[in-house]
Amino acid sequence: MVMEIVEPNTCIRGCCSSKSIPLHLPPSSYILGAPIACGAESVVYEGTLNGKKVAVKKPVLSTSEDIDKFHKELQLLCKVDHPGITTLIAAHAKPPNYMFFFEFYESRNLADKLHVEEWNPNMNQVLLITMQLAKALQYLHSQGIVHRDIKPANILMDRELSPHLSDFGLAVYKENLQGVSVETWKSSGKPTGGFHKKNMVGTLIYMAPEILKKQVHTEKSDVYSFGVSINELLTGVVPYTDLRAEAQAHTVLEMNYTEQQLTAAVVSDGLRPALAGPELHVPNDLSALIKRCWDGNPHNRPSFHDIVLELDAILVKMKRMKEEDISCKNFSSPQKDNSDVSEPGNFLGYQESVNWSRQGAHFSKKSYPIDNNSSARFWPENAAAHSNYRPTLSYGSFATCGRRESMEDTHFLLPSFCNDKDVHVFGIFDGHRGAAAAEFSAQALPGFLQTLSSTHSPNDALFEAFVETDVAFRNELDSRRKIRGAVQKDWHPGCTAIAALIVRDKLYVANAGDCRTILCQAGRPLSLSNDHLASCAEERERVTEAGGQVKWQIDTWRVGAAALQVTRSIGDDDLKPAVTAEPEIRETLLSMEDEYVVMASDGLWDVITNEEVISIIRDTVKEPGMCSKRLATEAAERGSKDNITVIVIFLRPVSTAERIY
Repeated sequence: MVMEIVEPNTCIRGCCSSKSIPLHLPPSSYILGAPIACGAESVVYEGTLNGKKVAVKKPVLSTSEDIDKFHKELQLLCKVDHPGITTLIAAHAKPPNYMFFFEFYESRNLADKLHVEEWNPNMNQVLLITMQLAKALQYLHSQGIVHRDIKPANILMDRELSPHLSDFGLAVYKENLQGVSVETWKSSGKPTGGFHKKNMVGTLIYMAPEILKKQVHTEKSDVYSFGVSINELLTGVVPYTDLRAEAQAHTVLEMNYTEQQLTAAVVSDGLRPALAGPELHVPNDLSALIKRCWDGNPHNRPSFHDIVLELDAILVKMKRMKEEDISCKNFSSPQKDNSDVSEPGNFLGYQESVNWSRQGAHFSKKSYPIDNNSSARFWPENAAAHSNYRPTLSYGSFATCGRRESMEDTHFLLPSFCNDKDVHVFGIFDGHRGAAAAEFSAQALPGFLQTLSSTHSPNDALFEAFVETDVAFRNELDSRRKIRGAVQKDWHPGCTAIAALIVRDKLYVANAGDCRTILCQAGRPLSLSNDHLASCAEERERVTEAGGQVKWQIDTWRVGAAALQVTRSIGDDDLKPAVTAEPEIRETLLSMEDEYVVMASDGLWDVITNEEVISIIRDTVKEPGMCSKRLATEAAERGSKDNITVIVIFLRPVSTAERIY
């Protein structure tokens, strides 16, 4: 779009000028539409300029300092010219309206694409985006400019998914930072993503340790932010959160940091986001480059000149590997079964390509053939029954992601287990470091339990079913690692588990982790499980004696490098045998005074007490599905940050009056 330039083409102060970008526009040439982005310092509108769609950034100018900042940003934008930087088409640099007119990019910014659209780029796309951004920043640094707020939200994507670095509101020439010292700092301005002081600017989760320590921003601080942003592009996870798929429940990514705690962890403890690795088919060279970019010592970080050279080498290497792979395929058998193998170049790891639920069911049936139509009774009467009482069951469940974007809980309801009207099984599995272990276990454990029922007591069968499910999952995971050549240390999914087995008049509850089961007995809660957490002194001692490491991290006791809060789980092979799958089992003889059982993942118990559960159900229509939903909804409203799964099992008939009132 060719714009007419009226001389003198300067801002009202005369400090900004351009030979190609008009700096004052007649009101009739532009129209502002609806706002498309709002921040503390500016509002971005969709607009038209001489009939062409544009993005119009209108700064919030409330002080003379804000106006100074506008002119500084305009000076800088008039001088930069690079395909990886948002294109300034025009500006209006005279009162009363100060505005920037940018090229309109049809796609979202990178943060929205990752976390709203849940875009999953392949590795070629990731590397091309990374290279284009690196070249844009190399150009900026060659011009003596430090951006100071690199993050996915400031990376705009065009139709071809090419990135364009935007928002130069905090950018500054390096020479203007030279004379600043800690003593001259003072709070000023407005927050941008959480932090904005005169020199300690940027968005907290992308800020380099030296900035958090109140040192001057340099080009190497941009390198740090670049590394965190590219890691986010690879993982799809917002730094230090579990937002998006592959959430790391119960790990450091789940910690509820305050700004001060996160700052201390990044600066003093070397905390970084979970690094993208081979489990996501990320080349080792790229993972190593990201680690160097976010090194705690700025002097150890590469320059963008070096980053571009390394990325170019990675691209060449990947191209060569792809050519070799195609060559090998030309000689391979066309009958090879690739049903569970990721396609070359697929950036999503094998954990997404494998149906772990199907693998759990398949493994159980393959190893222990069972007949689901068999009418054989499990656990003879004389081994399990002590009375003529039989509970009359009604049951329901409800599960929700809650505030998370991915669901890692699974559960099962198996009344009249294998056609035995007096045997019932229910289970909840709360996954962490991915949903794989939970999905596998929910399918595998009932099969193991059925097989073991013919030779073991209910108590022993539950115990062995947990242990064998754990072994089977870890073996299956290890075999798939070997198929794909991944390093064993790179991905260690796990899950906590709780199962309730009713055999005639007895209730057996097996628990490994922090899911919980309570029994409402005569209107009062009776806990049927213990939470297995590192905060429990007995569990810490057991883990330590088994060779595990437990240390205080930020807010509580945690196990190993994975910083697990739980001390018992299925999977988590990097923490075995200290984090055992062996459950604690509690046996209860049921009677007429027992009203109902509530089982739930820790997403419920984090915010609702045992007593409150009883009170909520007391005030809810006595239908188990409705009670489950009411409890889960209440937990979400109270701010639970985890997935929430609830199972309610009524043990006796509920009268019409009770259902209504």
